[in-house]
Amino acid sequence: MTSLRELMPCFQGVVPAAIVTCDAQGTPNVAYLSHVYYLDDRHVALSCQFFNKTKRNIGVNPYACVQLKHPATLEAWRLDAKFIRAETSGPLFDEMELRIQAIAAHTGMKGIFRLLSADVYEVLELQPEPGFVLQADADNPRPAMDDSRAELRSLQVISDRIVRAADMGELLKTLLASLCELFRVSHAMYLMHDEADGRLYAVESTGYDSSGAGAEVALGEGLIGTVAKTRRLLRVSGMGEMLRYGRAVRGEMQRDGAEVTAEIPLPGLCEAQSQLALPLVVGDRLLGVLALESADPLAFQDWHEAYLNLLANQAALAIERLGERADEEPAPEPERAPLASRRRVFTWYPKDETVFCDGEYLVRNVPARILWKLLTEHEQTGRSEFGNRELRMDDSLGLPPYKDNLESRLILLRKRLDERCPDVRIVPVKRGRFTLERDCELVLETR
Repeated sequence: MTSLRELMPCFQGVVPAAIVTCDAQGTPNVAYLSHVYYLDDRHVALSCQFFNKTKRNIGVNPYACVQLKHPATLEAWRLDAKFIRAETSGPLFDEMELRIQAIAAHTGMKGIFRLLSADVYEVLELQPEPGFVLQADADNPRPAMDDSRAELRSLQVISDRIVRAADMGELLKTLLASLCELFRVSHAMYLMHDEADGRLYAVESTGYDSSGAGAEVALGEGLIGTVAKTRRLLRVSGMGEMLRYGRAVRGEMQRDGAEVTAEIPLPGLCEAQSQLALPLVVGDRLLGVLALESADPLAFQDWHEAYLNLLANQAALAIERLGERADEEPAPEPERAPLASRRRVFTWYPKDETVFCDGEYLVRNVPARILWKLLTEHEQTGRSEFGNRELRMDDSLGLPPYKDNLESRLILLRKRLDERCPDVRIVPVKRGRFTLERDCELVLETR
């Protein structure tokens, strides 16, 4: 006999579930569910958001029928269930609300598209519904849904790699590349949390057409921002279906005259169907968010959460360790190559704390202040080598006095220069030291 636990793929939300209820006269009503949550082999929880008719029916007749479909085989299952209670607070409600919040933030439906209650049902009977798909046989086997093979070995390999990283740049590249290689995903990114302005900044990524370095995400914005704000792992499968559901509700609300905020575009993979985002936390400090994306709606399974959570904890400690390393003594000044005849115009806007290169936006806030210091010092004195220690001691840069994320900010700045102005480069020469190299004439102006 099949148990609810064996149907875990059906609870990922890839294929929408449906609920059927009846009123006192026996008139049926069918509604789609955004989330069916597995509790145990006898109970499930259903998300209650807009189901006024369903609520009224359950009030007079507590029995319902829920249909689930397997996302790979499309086999259908019927749950005959009885309403037990509605929870509006507590761990279960918080867990289900987190998922709803992320979708709401993605579709500009914050405050409107929300969880009203987590309705707990007792499952009285579980039955397959024949006729949806052909029976599996030797020529048409059912696909395997759980491929957690060698997960411990994968975790060990990644752990060994990240603890050997010599600097922050190597650590982030190794971490993302290893995740893609060993956990079979194609797109991953790391976003640094800037405590000074309470935002996330993309620092490193892999698998995308562009690095996205410097892209910003506010706390609570989209899936990644929601994870940062709540500091809780979030896995969402079948995002395409859920986003269409959220946008359909959004359209109805707009037709009714409701004001909704602009939709937030998903950072990274535009057609992502699955996303898993993990907060990197040490003590009570949020260092950043690690996000994995895939166009496969079944890319992430239950075991990914536990193992990647362990990995995130170790990565956070490694990032913390590298950020605390003492700076080295100055290295010999390298020989400078002859300059080309072209010019680069850098413009500093102190009011907005932004730097433009040749009229195009380059960087802002702390990375912009760091770049402007390097450029002005180089122009005035000809100096090209700098150290992390002196940057930390410069009060004009506005670095936090504790845990300043300086290495991550320098990585971000280096990537922005590589993408927007490759004639000017920040090149590490040893731990805690780097040089400002240029193949062009510099023109600095302030507006």
